[in-house]
Amino acid sequence: MDWTSAQLRSLVELTRRGTITAVAESLGYTPGGVSQQIAALEKATGMELLRRTGRRVELTDAGMTLARHAERILSTEAEAVEALERTRNDASGTLLVGLFATAAAEILPPALRTAREEHPGLTVHSRDMDVDEVYDAVASGAVDLALGLDYPDVPIPRDPALRVMRLHRERFSLAVPTGSMDRRESVTMAQTRGLGWILPSAESYYGRAVRTAFRRAGVEPEVLHEVTDTAATLALVEAGVGVSTVTDLMLRLRPSRFDVVRLRETVERHIVVVFRCAAERRPTVVALVDVLRAVAQTGLGGSA
Repeated sequence: MDWTSAQLRSLVELTRRGTITAVAESLGYTPGGVSQQIAALEKATGMELLRRTGRRVELTDAGMTLARHAERILSTEAEAVEALERTRNDASGTLLVGLFATAAAEILPPALRTAREEHPGLTVHSRDMDVDEVYDAVASGAVDLALGLDYPDVPIPRDPALRVMRLHRERFSLAVPTGSMDRRESVTMAQTRGLGWILPSAESYYGRAVRTAFRRAGVEPEVLHEVTDTAATLALVEAGVGVSTVTDLMLRLRPSRFDVVRLRETVERHIVVVFRCAAERRPTVVALVDVLRAVAQTGLGGSA
């Protein structure tokens, strides 16, 4: 049948995410563009693949059947791309990288500069996305690899089809309004009891990880403001409305005036690179992963 990879990927993403809007955000399309991809796929198959139920859509039996086969088709296509790349002697080709704000600001620029110097035949495109979405984006083939975050207190689910490689480890400290705490070298989690917090939603990996770490110490953070954006969180701390956890890389995103106090207990996050196991021998993927590891080692001021 006459279909395209983009059409099949839209269908597969719909099984993962459930709505046209979520698929559009994942793939970098408009909702109308995703609808057009599905409509073209229905025309190619001559079958109804979606049905509307109120404002939502659900896959028909035919849609579910094709989606299962589409995953295998896309996997085979990825293997073919890898095999073709290995016939060349250098890392030449195009990669699409998914990334989040900190990675976009601190990791990608030096990595792209190094990649241009060391691998002139390698072209890298990037797509900014929600950090909790990057794993699904890699799994579905929406991006070739992605920079993400992993938290020891709430590890991301390990998909056997994905490789998760740690690039950088960093500890959380406490960001507090200037002068709100006695000048001291460090505090325990127990000493934060009663403070008002600024944290992401408990539905996010970050929000869950912080709450889990503090609950383990017998402290339930009283969240006054649920904020996802790091720069906005730092601005609120600076304004004196609450405290939050912060890392050195997060501090680089926005010049701020507040106090940073070290937590005695270790609460960490790991910056990771995620790619499909089927792509780990692609010369382009290997080249970019090596560059990212070098940048993390020399430019982020910490260990893997």
